[in-house]
Amino acid sequence: MRVVNQFKCSIPSLLFLFSFLLTLPLYAAKVDSLDVPSAVMKKKLRAVVVLPDSYSSAGKNRTAYPVLYLLHGGYGHFNDWITKTPDKMLIQRLADQYNLIIVMPEGDVFSYYLDSPVIKDSQFETYLTKEVINKIDNTYRTVRTPEGRVITGLSMGGYGALYLATRHPDLYCAAGSMSGALNLDMDAWKLPPDAAKNIKAEFEKILGPISYSPDGWAAYSVVGMADKMKANGLKLVIDCGVDDFLIEPNRELHRRLVFNQTPHDYSERPGGHTWEFWQNSLPNHVLFFTTVLKANGTAVQ
Repeated sequence: MRVVNQFKCSIPSLLFLFSFLLTLPLYAAKVDSLDVPSAVMKKKLRAVVVLPDSYSSAGKNRTAYPVLYLLHGGYGHFNDWITKTPDKMLIQRLADQYNLIIVMPEGDVFSYYLDSPVIKDSQFETYLTKEVINKIDNTYRTVRTPEGRVITGLSMGGYGALYLATRHPDLYCAAGSMSGALNLDMDAWKLPPDAAKNIKAEFEKILGPISYSPDGWAAYSVVGMADKMKANGLKLVIDCGVDDFLIEPNRELHRRLVFNQTPHDYSERPGGHTWEFWQNSLPNHVLFFTTVLKANGTAVQ
């Protein structure tokens, strides 16, 4: 008798839950794991590719989709954005909501998406801008012009997105950075001495000792690229948490872009160098990019 009573009492709750679930959007984005080997580095690398649900049905009319390249941070890997966000469906939901192909390529634990002058198997600028884009464009129905290609990332990936887009304006129409490590000299990084020393040692592995560099790695500083950004006319979105140890480099780039009158979207919000911050940040970046893609006529409606 007790069991029957419990069952009867649960029916209204079950009906409420069922009706609630019916009101939720259903996200059916497909998550691919793709081999993207590098000839230039002689490495076997992979990427995560998320295809919006509409991609398969749009295949009947061969619709081409814009692509968002989403870069991971230092000491991370290509699948971080799928596995480390508190909301494990974030990327799939954004792909479906905005009809974007989202590509998360490998950047190694500490490449900064640069072509290292000292390590032959750390040539990630060439890898990202040539090999990855070529592989994606030849595997999926993509918009194969810069008007349909955007890039952003977190921390090292934020640096990489702005660095690559600024140096290759023929490939991207917009770029973003979340909590980007935008100056490699680290003078303004708010880190304990031991942590700063360890990171500096990682930079020296890929760039050579800073004391041997005539400009002290200045050529690699995104903060120093403000005038190039203005000349390129790329659409830019940049944000950082006020409690982030990288807030000052972000503020410095913002100041330089304001000074040289480069249009850009810049914001600071409460938060630190955390996945909670980046999870809240990414939807804002995708919304910004979608506005650009619509203006370019490359968004899929």
